[in-house]
Amino acid sequence: MPIPEVEKIWMDGELVDWKDATIHLLSHSLHYGSGVFEGIRAYETPRGAAVFRLTDHLERLERSGLIYHMPLPYNLEELIEATKMVIRANGLKSCYIRPIAFRGYGEMGLHPLAAPVNVAIAVWPWGAYLGEEGIEHGVKAKVSSFRRNESNSIPTAAKATGQYLNSILAKMEVIEAGYDEAVLLNMHGHVADGAGENIFVVRKGVLATPPTSSGALEGITRDSVMRIAEDFEIPCREKDLIRTDLYTADEAFFTGTAAEVVPIRTIDDRVIGEPGPITRRLQEKFFEIVKGQDQAYEHWLEYVD
Repeated sequence: MPIPEVEKIWMDGELVDWKDATIHLLSHSLHYGSGVFEGIRAYETPRGAAVFRLTDHLERLERSGLIYHMPLPYNLEELIEATKMVIRANGLKSCYIRPIAFRGYGEMGLHPLAAPVNVAIAVWPWGAYLGEEGIEHGVKAKVSSFRRNESNSIPTAAKATGQYLNSILAKMEVIEAGYDEAVLLNMHGHVADGAGENIFVVRKGVLATPPTSSGALEGITRDSVMRIAEDFEIPCREKDLIRTDLYTADEAFFTGTAAEVVPIRTIDDRVIGEPGPITRRLQEKFFEIVKGQDQAYEHWLEYVD
């Protein structure tokens, strides 16, 4: 989907014009996918723009960098302020936020530790990733023929640029087949996640999601939904799931920063149906929280001003 152009992007400590936010052709990350990134959202609230769990996202960015021997040249406080700075500079009340750290120009080959680590933060207005219709009535999902990366081949705990080729292949496959989103199994045949989301199922009132050991990313929205479920006294378990657990679910949904909380209406043409009561309750509470309408969860909001 096209990215709407805004005025400024933060790059290595400076705000630069959108059109000038460029990198060298021989940047290591362009050739080898040696970068780590985050997806974050800011929402309009009665107190102004608020970033949802900003610190948690940036701490995950640091962990991703650690896994790939890529220490970030800015500390957590500097990255928090840079994020708020670029949102203010573009006058945005709500937006998607993309911090990225990547190995830049100066080294080529498979031993990249001498390459510089560059950091940038871009923001832009972005609506529902899987569409408003998906938010309201659910999406059509399909199990992809591509398997999720195995964690001892490419660490699934990191949110790294190159490893998303796995998700891109799955996404293209299911979109071209007429579906909205992919579900990926791991090498053992267990459910891992969606192409860019975590996945939950509900059966007999119990919420279940694959453990991170299945290949699922330790999602921030995933964690938020699990905590909300706990507060609602909805039983929630991390457990291995197989594809037939998806077919026989009473309810199912994706979670993710871009996707937010999206019901799944069908999986492999098996009908789950309209969003069920647990999905709807968790979805409604999530949107109340991110929009600053529930004081009990205000600690998850980091206000820009």
